[in-house]
Amino acid sequence: MNSDANKNIEVIVEVSPQTNEMVEREMAGETDDLKHETKELIEALKRRAQAEAESAGTLTRETYLNAIRKAREAVEGERVIERDRIERSWATIQEEADRNWQMFWKEVSQLGDRFGDAAKAAWDAFNAPRP
Repeated sequence: MNSDANKNIEVIVEVSPQTNEMVEREMAGETDDLKHETKELIEALKRRAQAEAESAGTLTRETYLNAIRKAREAVEGERVIERDRIERSWATIQEEADRNWQMFWKEVSQLGDRFGDAAKAAWDAFNAPRP
């Protein structure tokens, strides 16, 4: 299989100074990756809105305004990041890690007990009276 086919294609998005300033101001304290992705999302939405506005020449102004309102309501109504789902996933990961950690220590403890038993048996055999 061609390894080049598995590589992610990175699209370079030019972020406007206004978007950059707004994200930096509103998301102060967030990671650079989060800010970067947010900037690109805003730019994508702006490009999409501009393309829709340019294609609206064939629509009546009122029809276009209704379509834009519905699109805005859909974007505002949908949760892009479902906090509850992320929190549940994190809790599941933590529970599984805790369970694995407990199992690991149980195995280590049992192994320690076996080594102790083996050492005691070896000592007893070494010090046993000879006939």
